[in-house]
Amino acid sequence: MPSNKGRTARTFPLFSVSQLPSLPHLVATAAVLAALFLFFSPPAWLPRNSATAAALVVFAIGFWASAVLPEYLTAMIFFLGAMLFGVASPAVIFSGFTSPAWWLVLGGMVIGIAVKLTGLGQRLAHRLLYRASASYFGALCGLLGISMTLNFLMPSALGRAVILIPIALALADQLGFEIGSNGRTGLVVAVAFGTYAPTFSILPSSLTNMVFFGSASTLYGYTPGYGQYLLLHFPVLGLLKALAILLLIGLLFPDRPRKKGVVAASPGEMTPREYRLLLVLVVTLALWSTDFLHHISPSWVAMGAGIFCLLPGVGILPKRAFSEHLNFSPLFFVAGVLGMGSLVAHSPLGNLLAAGLLDLLPLRHGAPLQDIAALSAGAMLLGPVTTTSGVPALLTPLAGKIAALTGLPLKSVLMSEVLGFSTTLLPYQSAPLVVAFELAGEPLGRGIKFCLALAAVTVFILLPLDLLWWRLLGWW
Repeated sequence: MPSNKGRTARTFPLFSVSQLPSLPHLVATAAVLAALFLFFSPPAWLPRNSATAAALVVFAIGFWASAVLPEYLTAMIFFLGAMLFGVASPAVIFSGFTSPAWWLVLGGMVIGIAVKLTGLGQRLAHRLLYRASASYFGALCGLLGISMTLNFLMPSALGRAVILIPIALALADQLGFEIGSNGRTGLVVAVAFGTYAPTFSILPSSLTNMVFFGSASTLYGYTPGYGQYLLLHFPVLGLLKALAILLLIGLLFPDRPRKKGVVAASPGEMTPREYRLLLVLVVTLALWSTDFLHHISPSWVAMGAGIFCLLPGVGILPKRAFSEHLNFSPLFFVAGVLGMGSLVAHSPLGNLLAAGLLDLLPLRHGAPLQDIAALSAGAMLLGPVTTTSGVPALLTPLAGKIAALTGLPLKSVLMSEVLGFSTTLLPYQSAPLVVAFELAGEPLGRGIKFCLALAAVTVFILLPLDLLWWRLLGWW
């Protein structure tokens, strides 16, 4: 009889388990079917043009959520479909490319390239971890400390993870944490969530923030200042969330080093390129933090810093850095999400979505605390469906109508989205979390466990504290 040795899937008469469709493919298939239904057989209450727009929105959100196609490719399909079917004017469809957020992302990406190519990010990581890594707790504090530092200096969460995950793994080896141990997982979690979760409180440090920033600016002319945004969100969603990450790692992944180890200090002195880049970063952060004085948008500060780094005579980046190292995929994704939000806002579809959402949420005039909490909960629950970056694209176009219904200031309605989309329920909502666990070779199941625990702490402890902080600042 033939041997069954080596088989990896149990075979059934018609198919094998390995051939079953995955959850992302099921989500993408459902999005395609729903889009086709809306296009060919729309409900009687949905006008023809709105049905076509709805089909495009459902398709885009479904494929961004499932990641079956690259995000930039989904955005390009959205652009093409919107133009072919004439659902809106080119100015509306391509409004993302004229949004300040798009240019902030571009400038931030150039800064991130400079931090990586000059070696400044690696040097900062080593120096901040030196002497802090002789114990598990010290290593966790060191990794969270450098993560928080890079959150201010390097706008790309993926870039921060790529720099720090190898350091975390090397540190795990020096402390004797083997593959599969709690200690190794804890160090990886510190980097994955430390470079991601607190960044929603720092305006240029999250792609989702840029979608929110761009949508608010494009639709309402509201441009939150760097300092204002930081004051409102960083004390709780930044500092206290980082502390919650540290405490949860100790609770969920307790461990003790098998041996003592210290990360070696970075070899050699800082190069002139690194000194020049460090000066650029200090000036950039100073201008971002004082935008309430000079009123220069963070977008143009980032663009100025990026252009300076690229200037041939400055000597920070090589001449071909822009063409060889810049990844344009996130730029098309941001433009696509912003264009989708603008399409929703400028079509009857926006009114229909607003009516549906307002019927579902317990909103009422004169109850600001209840309204902000309900809006935050709605944004949080949308995340697993739309991915984190899709939440502000869907909700921001409805903010004006919600403000009119509840009597809340428009800026309070907009900022309540941050409370929701900053709370990630599952790792797949965010590419940086998935990539960090993949780079480290850690099972995503442990990431799910931590994600849910952090979400619970956020909902029951951090968000009530944040609402109290908002009250003290007079935001509701």
